[in-house]
Amino acid sequence: MAWDLTALLNAADPASPLAERHLWLVRLLEWVRHDSGRGRGGDEATPVPVLRLRQFCQVLERHDDHRAAVQGVIAAFLREADAISLLADFGFAPRAAFGSELMQRIRSRVLPGTPETRNVAELFPLLFDGSDAAWIERIDDPLLERLAALWPAGTTPWRDTMLDAIAFLCSAVRAAGFSSALRLRMSAGSLTNLPFRQLAATADLLRTAVQGDDREATQQAALYLRALLAECRAAADTVAEHLEEYGVSLHIVFEVDQLRGRTLRVEQLLDCLLAPEGPREVAHLLGTLTRTLQHRRSVRALLAEQGTQLSRQVAERSAETGEHYITRTRAEYRAMLRAAAGGGAVLAGTTFVKFAVAAIGIGAFWTGFWSGANYALSFVIVMLLHWTVATKQPAMTAPALALKLSAIRRESGDRADAAEAFVDEVTHLIRSQAAGIVGNLALCFPLVLFAQGLAQALFGAPLVGKAQAEHVLHSLALLGPSALFAAFTGVLLFASSLIAGWVENWFVFNRLDSALRWNPRIVERLGAPRAQRWARWWRGNISGLAANLSLGFMLGLLPVLLAFVGLPIEVRHVTLSTGQLGAALGAFGPGLLREPAFWSCAAGIALTGVLNVGVSFWLAFRVALRAGRVQIAERSLIYAALRRRLRQAPLSFLWPPASA
Repeated sequence: MAWDLTALLNAADPASPLAERHLWLVRLLEWVRHDSGRGRGGDEATPVPVLRLRQFCQVLERHDDHRAAVQGVIAAFLREADAISLLADFGFAPRAAFGSELMQRIRSRVLPGTPETRNVAELFPLLFDGSDAAWIERIDDPLLERLAALWPAGTTPWRDTMLDAIAFLCSAVRAAGFSSALRLRMSAGSLTNLPFRQLAATADLLRTAVQGDDREATQQAALYLRALLAECRAAADTVAEHLEEYGVSLHIVFEVDQLRGRTLRVEQLLDCLLAPEGPREVAHLLGTLTRTLQHRRSVRALLAEQGTQLSRQVAERSAETGEHYITRTRAEYRAMLRAAAGGGAVLAGTTFVKFAVAAIGIGAFWTGFWSGANYALSFVIVMLLHWTVATKQPAMTAPALALKLSAIRRESGDRADAAEAFVDEVTHLIRSQAAGIVGNLALCFPLVLFAQGLAQALFGAPLVGKAQAEHVLHSLALLGPSALFAAFTGVLLFASSLIAGWVENWFVFNRLDSALRWNPRIVERLGAPRAQRWARWWRGNISGLAANLSLGFMLGLLPVLLAFVGLPIEVRHVTLSTGQLGAALGAFGPGLLREPAFWSCAAGIALTGVLNVGVSFWLAFRVALRAGRVQIAERSLIYAALRRRLRQAPLSFLWPPASA
């Protein structure tokens, strides 16, 4: 319903029920912002809502009856409404728990609100929209003074309410600082002055000074309270420094975020109380609250904010592992080739077990399960023997590269030199992954072919027959769906790195390595030296075990589960596909080399390798960039440095120079 200003002012009734008065305020704000997006009218620099507020004040100044009615509605609102909920609670979770806040945001998006409430925090979303901050903060000072004149005579707008809100916020910050989840993770040096312990008493001193109109004491109390709040924020910031030691959880990340937000809200309320230009600070606070309204309705923003810290921890743990996959010298490069060749040898055996499981015919689910167990066991064996599977490298090395980029951007000095240093890392990374793929395929393919020939010589038939080989030639063809399946496999490779980071974080967060080392029952059963060794082994290998086991079972089970719901998606792993092509060549003999089908499969495998590596690397790199909040401002310099390196030393991407 569209209201004109005359009808709106005629409807203002201080004696009406609470819900109707609140509805009148809602309609007033709707009239103010009505058609604000259709042009500005009059002054191009002034938003339409500001022009309407001027019109509103002009009408009230000319009509005393309307002014009295509006002031009566405002007085009734100030008398009955609980504004502390808006100033102290709005934008913050009632409990410092991520799950409850997530459900609250979902409910606020689904369930309608009611104006029949004294809680201003509940009424606020009906009054304002998240976009209102743009025009609220552009209200000029004369108009603010005219609006402030509508307040009942002789009152300071919400002064006591602001003092109460400051006290409540300080109590919440104090409680969060005393919680064991945060207290144990804060640096001891940041708590030397006991900032959390002094908050409540300082807030009481501020109240006494303000109510006693003691300006000097008020300024001193406010200054000291601001210093304490800064120390509390600094202490909360040190929580992130101990995440490697203690691990991280959504609850902790969320609680730190809430603590910081409350300290900043206290500072805004102090500005409103103490600033000589009170209406301007109140408008600024109102603009902040409206932006909070827009943010608080967003489930995506909550997940993004809390996920950033977890992404950082996963990325940093993956980066620490990923450093072992980056080669910089010829000796390291040759070591990578040997490790990759060992991994290829293991996956050659995996190829034959895969064919055997498929040939048994034990049902789709159990075929997928035992195929996954085969992959997982093979990957774990490769890990325990300190060998490598090339396609697992990108998801680990991308975070390492992103952290290098973050470090380079923080360095001072010549940006061109920083870009060259980053290109060095890119070169090392591409060269390392090329070595991994070459090493895998160089041993997997000939070993499978040799086993096929040996079986033919000893038993008169290859281990993998022509029927299975026909299926391989059909499924791996370049023009088939292999590209889609290879990209999907890249997603699984990336997902396994996330699972690895999450499991390692869970292991550290619950201090299981310490429990294995010192738990009395474990020490009594294993003995102290063995318990120490087990604790070190699990701490060093939990991430690798999680990555390999999860990847194996995802490769085996996910295609079966997706087929059950009508999505016929398969996996295409470059090394395993190469082994299957070797088995097909062994089944048909050398004559297959003259067939286009073989070379179509070979091209498909090359594309599979590119997509396996490229998709998993791109996804992991995006997570790492988000975790480090990295903005590539020097992107053109980096691209130029890459092109220059390709022109001047193209072989450096495949083989390390002698002076590396």
